[in-house]
Amino acid sequence: MSITPLPMGARDWAMLLTLSLLWGGSFFFGEIALRDFGPFGVAFARVSIAATLLATLHLVSRHRFPRNFRLWRSLLIMGAINNALPFSLILWGQTQITGALASILNATTPLFTLLLAAVVTSDEKLTPARLLGMLLGVTGVSVMLGADVLRELGAQTWAQVAVLGAALSYACAAVYGRRFRGIAPLSIATGQTMSSSVLMLPLLLLTAESWSPRDVAAGSVLALLALGVFSTALAYLLYFRILASAGATNLMLVTFLIPVSAIALGWTLIGERLTPEQITGMTLIATGLLAIDGRVPRYLYRRLSAARR
Repeated sequence: MSITPLPMGARDWAMLLTLSLLWGGSFFFGEIALRDFGPFGVAFARVSIAATLLATLHLVSRHRFPRNFRLWRSLLIMGAINNALPFSLILWGQTQITGALASILNATTPLFTLLLAAVVTSDEKLTPARLLGMLLGVTGVSVMLGADVLRELGAQTWAQVAVLGAALSYACAAVYGRRFRGIAPLSIATGQTMSSSVLMLPLLLLTAESWSPRDVAAGSVLALLALGVFSTALAYLLYFRILASAGATNLMLVTFLIPVSAIALGWTLIGERLTPEQITGMTLIATGLLAIDGRVPRYLYRRLSAARR
């Protein structure tokens, strides 16, 4: 029996849009930070800054840290597949491909999530409308970022495979994270980033990435802080709220909105010009999101059925 996926309310869409703004800056901040730091150093700094901030908030708000071993084991797994692994893969990939191409490849996350959730869950089944919406979303991201970016698809194969691996890891994390329903988002986000920091430290030491404080630009340091505070700590507080209320598949729609948010910010804040490709791509993404949400198609179907009677 097919069960209708979790619906998205206005509050969920607002949180999803905010999350896209926070994550939309991660590719930009990552490119800046990579000028002076290695990919594993950036990934470790990102999660450790977020863990420090979230742990402080956790203590100030007098939340109790989990004492259940099974829960900490789950948080360790979540930290691995939702932070340590995908952050490292994307940042390593960005040393060889552009952030724009990485965002296209990252936009496959909802497709992976949709297929995975359809197999392992009972309430997020695959429907033709949702599959069509996902395909429209990926197409829209590709069109919006332009032909020049798509030409890069033939080069740097391993870097692209790494980013696709990160997208698959994010999909696994979205489905796996459903087990944390009922636990405060602050507690989950804190435990996840603390766990991923512990996992990342040995990798950082093994890769022996080095840097000299005298050679580091202030912009790179600020980019690291922005990655940790906004694109990780604040972002994951929203992430777990959306996951609990709207489900894994709906949550991963954020990857379609990330490039839209980045272009919209450039247009409103620094006067960048919107191109026809960007407008077409955003239209395709909006159409895909409407198909996935389902309410507008159902309304039109009811009106059409009523008119035929």
